[in-house]
Amino acid sequence: MPIALDQQATLLDLDGTAPLVAPLSECIRHFAALKASAKADHRILLTQPVPRKDRPTRRWILNPDDIEALAAEQAQG
Repeated sequence: MPIALDQQATLLDLDGTAPLVAPLSECIRHFAALKASAKADHRILLTQPVPRKDRPTRRWILNPDDIEALAAEQAQG
């Protein structure tokens, strides 16, 4: 998943908590620190769309499973 980690992004909480606007790497780090129950309610809105593996369209929003994958990649190196 080729996503620029330095692009600005917005971490959204579907429960209505104020969003975090920061570089994508910071949004991922903040998401990783959340409890498992809270992660299900969070999404990241990107400023630049990224291609999808399974569809010809691009996406602007990363779901919790996408964010978890990015967090694992970021933790590895």
